[in-house]
Amino acid sequence: MSDRGKVFVITGPSGVGKGTLIKRLLAAVPELELSVSATTRDPRAGEQDGRDYHFLTEDEFQRRVDGDHFLEFATYSGNRYGTLRSAVIKRLDQGRSVVLEIEVQGASQVRQAMPEAIQIFIAPPDPGVLRERLVTRATDSEEEIEKRLRRAEVELEAQVDFPHVVVNDDVQEAAAELEKLVRSQLSLH
Repeated sequence: MSDRGKVFVITGPSGVGKGTLIKRLLAAVPELELSVSATTRDPRAGEQDGRDYHFLTEDEFQRRVDGDHFLEFATYSGNRYGTLRSAVIKRLDQGRSVVLEIEVQGASQVRQAMPEAIQIFIAPPDPGVLRERLVTRATDSEEEIEKRLRRAEVELEAQVDFPHVVVNDDVQEAAAELEKLVRSQLSLH
């Protein structure tokens, strides 16, 4: 009989490098699986439905909210995001550990629903770095970047609610720190 898997919630403000760090983590720790979130936003170039996100209409997303299908959901920059409860529970029951890359608001919901989840906040070395990263990423308009930065100010205050904080100043060091943290949690029974 296999042990039940663990849930790793990884969050932080937009532009902090969550996606990059998680990609490195998944490559270094192959027993982890990334949960594919649902969203109402349009796909970005190269994104595929079911691989990067489950792209849903607003109506379909709301039907799933009303049916209590989400472990967590949030509205972020005018779009809705959520983690399907059934997909996470199925993996855990199979003994597989899951990484949730979610927004701070969603992380708070998971904390209530699954207090055993390991909560990790990715922080920038300095809030000014977020603007540079969002501009360099070149996926958002200037107006969208400003919205994300205003939201980031609030999200950065929430890091005190997280037992684990990884500062992403140097991506290699941050990735190594994140991997060490996750491996230490996986070895606990």
